[in-house]
Amino acid sequence: MTTMATAAPVRASQAWYKILYVQVLIAILIGAMVGCLWPSVATNDWVKALGDGFIKLIKMVIAPIIFCTVTSGIAHIQDAKKVGCVGVKALFYFEIVSSFALLLGLAMGNLVRIGHGLAVKPDAAAVANYVKQAEASKTVDFILNIIPDSVVGAFARGDVLQVLLFAILFGFSLMALGKRGERLRGMIDDVAHAVFGVIAIVMKAAPIGAFGAMAFTVGKFGPAALGNLIGLIALFYVTAALFVVVVLGLIARLVGFSIFKFLIYIKDELLIVLGTSSSESALPQLMEKLERLGCSKPVVGLVVPTGYSFNLDGTNIYMTLATLFIAQALGVDLSFGQQLTILLVAMLTSKGASGVTGAGFITLAATLSVVNPALVPGMAIVFSIDKFMSEVRALTNIIGNGIAAVFVSWWESELDHVTLQTRLNKSTASTTIDTTST
Repeated sequence: MTTMATAAPVRASQAWYKILYVQVLIAILIGAMVGCLWPSVATNDWVKALGDGFIKLIKMVIAPIIFCTVTSGIAHIQDAKKVGCVGVKALFYFEIVSSFALLLGLAMGNLVRIGHGLAVKPDAAAVANYVKQAEASKTVDFILNIIPDSVVGAFARGDVLQVLLFAILFGFSLMALGKRGERLRGMIDDVAHAVFGVIAIVMKAAPIGAFGAMAFTVGKFGPAALGNLIGLIALFYVTAALFVVVVLGLIARLVGFSIFKFLIYIKDELLIVLGTSSSESALPQLMEKLERLGCSKPVVGLVVPTGYSFNLDGTNIYMTLATLFIAQALGVDLSFGQQLTILLVAMLTSKGASGVTGAGFITLAATLSVVNPALVPGMAIVFSIDKFMSEVRALTNIIGNGIAAVFVSWWESELDHVTLQTRLNKSTASTTIDTTST
């Protein structure tokens, strides 16, 4: 099946200050400036509430969007085996690409040994809560938690995997109803359009949310919090950029498009993620854009929400780099076997802590406790800069999930290549026009 995207109407060039990504970028810069110059103002509860409130507004519609998209996508498929095939291919892709992310982080951590010579005295009490959560996190609990106690409870908590499970089952049920389910399928499609309308309204507040989140972050944690740890932040940024350009870039080239054009196409979502440090804040818009890009609706509905738990490339890079940095800073030499253990353990822990507040830090605690318990107190070394690194984790994760949806659609022969090239080229051209217009 090939998803036919409706051609967007030609719109007149906007003044640069009316473009969403420009507004968000300006808000981020102003927020960083306010955080540096007036930290007491930036750390005010009301400023923090601007960022938190925007993220909550987005999370409010994630569950209904996932339910409508997945249910509608499956219900319109004639062959039930196709859904299972898409799921297996997506999981296979996730594991392969996650392995590349872990290996790249491990290679960069060994090549650039920035942790050596760092005189630090870690404060274990600062990270005790994260360690406790990591110890309580088990794989079996993660699997059981996918099954909701009730459907209403899954929607109320906004648990992505629980809503996804119910949506898949509901979609299969509608598929079995055949013609009797056509009216309900039409209603679900209409609800999805209405919810996307809500998102369009909420997105007008994106610059305000980005300002509040960035101002609070810089005001509370920086720039003094960076100190000697700026090297680790820089290395993480460079490694994540290499992963996006090289690994994801090669995957994009295999499919037949440029990774840079894709980044321009989702620039609005990337800037929102940068401002809020949350990849979930752009999930609904990303799914809509991928469908308009020519990806199959069922593939997008299955791959993207699943990827938010199983395809955390940025988190994988972070865990290997941070583990090696902490070991080097504490003077602990990790053998080849222990570094191999990092890869195996991180592959599991990155899934187990998904959806938990501070998930990146919790997965790091779980990984360190298995590799070498003596490294766990060293988490306090990177605690103060974790907020700055969470932004790149979220950016890498959302880019990785976007590429995953395009790749699996291509693998399933469900990608409209004409629409893909048209949208990417138009997005690049419109960006040039918009940024030069007055």
